[in-house]
Amino acid sequence: MAALVQSYMDALDKHLQEKNKVTEILQLAEEKTGVKKLYIAAGGIVLTGLWLVFGYGAQLLCNLIGFVYPAYASVKAIESSQSDDDTKWLMYWVVFACFNCVEFFSDILLNWFPLYWLVKCIFLIWCFLPISANGTNFIYTKFVRPFFLKHQGAIDNTLNKVGNIAGKVAEKGDFIKFE
Repeated sequence: MAALVQSYMDALDKHLQEKNKVTEILQLAEEKTGVKKLYIAAGGIVLTGLWLVFGYGAQLLCNLIGFVYPAYASVKAIESSQSDDDTKWLMYWVVFACFNCVEFFSDILLNWFPLYWLVKCIFLIWCFLPISANGTNFIYTKFVRPFFLKHQGAIDNTLNKVGNIAGKVAEKGDFIKFE
């Protein structure tokens, strides 16, 4: 167990050597406090985990983690000239949407699970990790894509029928009455 924790700490330390805004802030905190930025980051991760288990607003924190960074990265991907990053983030949002649909129907049961927000947060982070074996790639290729390819024709037909009905209702205009 100690070797596993040490391997995670080593991986975190490696990422903390990269130059970005977060590591700059951690470097500043290290200089002001004398505590290594590795320990500050690890402490922040532990506190976030504890907050997700025991804290008020765990649902909000979890959803912010699963939404804010991916939304930011998606905008950056759209503005870049590469298309690989666009595909990566489109796949994330498809998996995110599917997960939210499943979660909606199972929410009443899952909210009683004491570690639910922590587990959900770990799942969402796994989905957007910048590695090839992240959750998005796994879930999309194993579940979403095969389901879509199998049912694409039926889904398109249903959407066309619904669109036609909505168009007919909108043409009538009987549902909107302005006085």
